[in-house]
Amino acid sequence: MREVILVYLDRSGGLQKFVHDCKKYNDSKQSYAVYRFIISINPSDIAELDATLGNYILHNPLQAAQIFQSVCFVAIKTLSLIEQLQTEAQISILLKPTHLPPLPSYVLSLSAYPFNYTSPRFYVSEGIVIAMGTVTKYTQGARFLCTEETCPFSEGFRCIRVHCPGATESATVRTDFVCSLCSSPLQEDMKFRVLGDKQIVEMTDAKILNALKGYSIDKSHFRIQAFTLFLR
Repeated sequence: MREVILVYLDRSGGLQKFVHDCKKYNDSKQSYAVYRFIISINPSDIAELDATLGNYILHNPLQAAQIFQSVCFVAIKTLSLIEQLQTEAQISILLKPTHLPPLPSYVLSLSAYPFNYTSPRFYVSEGIVIAMGTVTKYTQGARFLCTEETCPFSEGFRCIRVHCPGATESATVRTDFVCSLCSSPLQEDMKFRVLGDKQIVEMTDAKILNALKGYSIDKSHFRIQAFTLFLR
């Protein structure tokens, strides 16, 4: 899969964009705990190269992002793209599909039963925005250090917390994390906290427009409920 990813990135121009993004990080005088990359992918093109990888990206995007993370780390180290980068955990990959297969199973509709959305994968959802919150900050990544000075994890970038889709803020930043090596408490290095923007949006199904048509001959009744989206 790693070889297929490298071939795809080279053919699609994603590798060139990745190198350009690395150059911006490398030229920056700021030190980062997490280097975030957004990679656009065409699921159809990837499926033609390797059907297994294409299916993996569509149905297990979080695990697929880890494979992209490994490929990007090797590329950075091989080509010396970011001198400050130390560990693979410092790389955060966000896969952004250009489209999804035009099939009903890839459409998220909260007005259709049953609600079989247990898989944490990509869905398309269309609706009407009825409310928007203000833009606030959230933690994309943070660096933690072991409080035991003799522990190898008391320095470097071995303990990195990165926000994952669907996770809350407390899953990334908390005060009760412990070292996986010596079980001592971990303390965040605030100088390396990486922040991003988030916005809460209330959406509702487009069928709500039917309520504006007035009296209906078929006398059908329906109930519309809004749902919340987090835009990050």
